[in-house]
Amino acid sequence: MTKLGLRDSVLTLTLIPTVIIGLLLGGYFTINRYIELDEILYQQGTTISEPLAIALEQPMLEKNKQLLNRLISYTHNKHSPTIKSIAIFDKNNALLMTSNYHRSFEKLISQKTLINLKTTHVQKSDELVTFFTPIINHTSHDSKWDPSAFQSSLGTVIIQLNKDQAVIGQQRALLISGIVIILSLVFAAILALRLSRMFMTPLNKLVLATDKLVEGKRSTGLNDNMIGEFELLREGLNTIAHTMVMQKDEMQKNIDQATSDYRETLEQYETSNIELSFAKKEAQDANRVKSDFLAKMSHELRTPLNGVIGFTRQLYKTPLNKHQKDYLDTIMLSANSLMTIISDILDFSKLEAGAMELESIQFQLRDAVNEVMTLLAPSAHDKQLELSIYINQQVPDDLTGDPTRFKQVLINLLSNAIKFTEKGSIKVDISHRLLDDERTSLLVSVTDTGVGIPMDKQDSLFTPFGQADSSITRKFGGTGLGLIITKHIVEAMSGRITLNSAPGNGTCFTFNSVFSLPNHVFTNDLPTKSLIGKRILYLEPHEHTHHAVLSLLTQWESNVTACFNETSFLDAIKNTEHKYDVCLIGHMASVDDMQQLKSYVKAVRESTDYLYLMLNTVSHNMREAFIGSGADACLSKPLNHRKLCEVLAAPYRLDHPTHNIEQNDQALLPLKVLVVDDNDANLKLLHTLLSEQIEVIETAHNGSQAYSLSKSHKYDIIFMDIQMPIMDGITACKLIQESSLNEDTPIIAVTAHALQSEKEQLLKDGFKGYLTKPIDEDMLKQIISDHSPQTPVNRDKAKTDTPQSPAPFQSSRIDWAQALQRAGGKSELALEMLNMLLLSVPETLTLLAKAIESNDCQQVLSIVHKFHGACCYTGVPKLKSLAETIETSLKNKCLLENIEPELFELQDELENLLADASVTELQR
Repeated sequence: MTKLGLRDSVLTLTLIPTVIIGLLLGGYFTINRYIELDEILYQQGTTISEPLAIALEQPMLEKNKQLLNRLISYTHNKHSPTIKSIAIFDKNNALLMTSNYHRSFEKLISQKTLINLKTTHVQKSDELVTFFTPIINHTSHDSKWDPSAFQSSLGTVIIQLNKDQAVIGQQRALLISGIVIILSLVFAAILALRLSRMFMTPLNKLVLATDKLVEGKRSTGLNDNMIGEFELLREGLNTIAHTMVMQKDEMQKNIDQATSDYRETLEQYETSNIELSFAKKEAQDANRVKSDFLAKMSHELRTPLNGVIGFTRQLYKTPLNKHQKDYLDTIMLSANSLMTIISDILDFSKLEAGAMELESIQFQLRDAVNEVMTLLAPSAHDKQLELSIYINQQVPDDLTGDPTRFKQVLINLLSNAIKFTEKGSIKVDISHRLLDDERTSLLVSVTDTGVGIPMDKQDSLFTPFGQADSSITRKFGGTGLGLIITKHIVEAMSGRITLNSAPGNGTCFTFNSVFSLPNHVFTNDLPTKSLIGKRILYLEPHEHTHHAVLSLLTQWESNVTACFNETSFLDAIKNTEHKYDVCLIGHMASVDDMQQLKSYVKAVRESTDYLYLMLNTVSHNMREAFIGSGADACLSKPLNHRKLCEVLAAPYRLDHPTHNIEQNDQALLPLKVLVVDDNDANLKLLHTLLSEQIEVIETAHNGSQAYSLSKSHKYDIIFMDIQMPIMDGITACKLIQESSLNEDTPIIAVTAHALQSEKEQLLKDGFKGYLTKPIDEDMLKQIISDHSPQTPVNRDKAKTDTPQSPAPFQSSRIDWAQALQRAGGKSELALEMLNMLLLSVPETLTLLAKAIESNDCQQVLSIVHKFHGACCYTGVPKLKSLAETIETSLKNKCLLENIEPELFELQDELENLLADASVTELQR
């Protein structure tokens, strides 16, 4: 709301009261005048009609019309123009005489008011006032007193008066009242304007003087005296102006002095900046030298180190005595530790350069955590540590993110916990918080009972090459890079890591990371229906492990009798009336506790159908010893939820056909798929993986063939490689969508490596999705589930454990388990894929050497990209990592000198791979 100014306020405060008072007084007097004129008119009519009625009595008795006419005519003329007409009616309401005929005279004759009229009656209308006065007979012919004789009516005299004079008087009164109000308003307005001008003139001068002060002018211009309080304001402003001038002069002097000092300081800063520029350039040169040194040293170190590890493994195959085997164990342990240190340094270099990118693929959280636990469990068991994992039931299992980096964080934290804990336990707790419908934040805590960290040393843990103190470094070893790498990875996953520790009380690392929730999830049911209602006796002294396993059993709807100690366990055996279906006993697997554990087995054996032990050991001999003493099976801690469920449900799965593995085999989907790839190995593998799910599969070796097939065949899904000869995948995709039978067919890009920006560009180019090599069966099934009209693909078959064949030859450069996994568990296919890779190595080395010699960056990129695609399926993680690093660098900036160390290392690795195996023997 806008506030009124002073002038508007004066006018408002002057005029509003005047208007209100004028309206009240004018209205009051006008209404009084209205009422007064009406009363005068009524009084006049009564004064005329009643005397006339008395005067008409005698002529009515004598029936003297001449006299009657003279009386009413005289009365009418005397009071004209107030009287409109006078009429005389006899006692029978018949008209005798009237002084004037007019339009409404008939209405006057028909008045019912003449009946039994004793006094004057007044009737009003819009224009007339009518008076009905009876003519009373006041004489009597006899001497008897008869009151009714004196009241007999001789007739009625009716007088109609015009209201014109009264209305004119009323309008005159209203007009005079309005004129008086208007004159009052005009006078009040003139007075208000003069009064406002009296205030506004000096006030405007004061405002103008204030504006001059704001603008910084020295003179206000207020030289003339003013009246009243305005004079005080004028003197105050003049005083302020004088003070401001004095202060401005003083401030200008200070500014001049400060400017002089600033110029001197600025000159010093310029000199310092020049020196800093030189120092910065020297630091950058030193940092570049350091990075080059790290890259070259990692290459120089890895090459002989790979030889040490490789020949050590070969030496294991020769006859060795006890001391020689101990020496080889020490060599292998030292070499692996050195390899870990080099990997940490390389990861740290990538983080510093901002070259580490996170993948976004779908994975299952519990399986990822189980992989980490399985990897680190032997280290914990060697130190007799209790390693346990508890995942809240509400945590979603299917997530989308980077499982490799998530596992790296867990491995770093758990490795440190195992390293710095001599006795006790290490606990992992995982919960979550939904951020919205598409994202969730995992909260992971790793708690140990180790040496603890002083408060003043905790900040140094998250700095490069930092540890709690030098004694710990010497005692436990390590580069001090694990936690800084972990911190950067967690922050890259939109989280943060904290720790809570005190010396002697252990350490708790807590971190959170944000993952996406996939739109589609794989159906991957465990055989939990077989465990519903089963009576399970459960003994686990360790609290965290106890609650973790109990949560799983409760989730599977089993009837669990949980015991924390020996007493409650023995009581549960004695007090039961029926045998338990399953007994599950968790215990330490030390030599000292073996007799006690065997006593538990002996005590409960007769009270349960099946007995399973949970031990913190991976020793096959120890587990066989307990099985021989009466246990049905031994499970290693921490428990893998899949293995636990399958072991517990195995004896009962025949009772539930829905869990029968044979019935879980899924029929092929009635789809027709086209696979396009110029690499025969990639084409064969993708065809093999799809053949387990899809009925009809066709192949093409380049985009041109794919386009030709698409014009004559209709496909449900097309898998398209990107870089191909004759016609690349992007061009083929656009042509297929523009003019073919497959305009609406989803086309999936298949590439060995793509930057995030390239993946986004692929979607803009028309691809409905993309697969990154190596292609995992779960990823492939998810793509088919997302883009086909059929029901989601069941993943149970992919998870079925298949016996692994031995590697064709021993080499540190080959991960045979990964090769089998990439080939869907088919050893023949994995061997054929590896054979095709080895056959292509000599040609790759020759082409790569020529491209490097001619400094042809694009040719190197093409060769490495094709080789990268072949590496994705053959279980050579080191070669794949090198190819991916080189391809990423060349795509960002195509300069061979930037990746020269990696190129040399790739060539060395290829030559070493050929040295590890004979291609001729592999073909046989």
